[in-house]
Amino acid sequence: MDCLFCKIANKEIPAQIVYENADATAVLDVNPRAPGHTMILSKVHAGNILELPDGKIEGVFKAVKETTGLLNKKLKPDGFTIGINHGKVSGQTVEHLHIHVIPRWTGDGGGSIHSVVDNRPKESLEEVKNKLIS
Repeated sequence: MDCLFCKIANKEIPAQIVYENADATAVLDVNPRAPGHTMILSKVHAGNILELPDGKIEGVFKAVKETTGLLNKKLKPDGFTIGINHGKVSGQTVEHLHIHVIPRWTGDGGGSIHSVVDNRPKESLEEVKNKLIS
């Protein structure tokens, strides 16, 4: 496999690693949106969260928590935006699961997750729920 993020996560390509466990590697984003902007990379190839093996989810999200704690302690931001771009339409440019942890400061010009899209459903919440559970 010729996956850039697999190579970074498994240390075949150098990166600024700030945390690592058996399932994930946390690296500073080479195109940071804020100081400390970090990506958590799964060590096994998974194009997105649905492809990540169940046995790896806990380790990947443990890395998200530990990395967020590290950034909080060392950089002291006012908050964080944590997210996954899943699929090209969402902005995913490398087809390998990665979770962004972006430190946030008051007045940094960013928005909330709710500012990413504005495509409100035409159906009621109950109709949507019924589609999901039927």
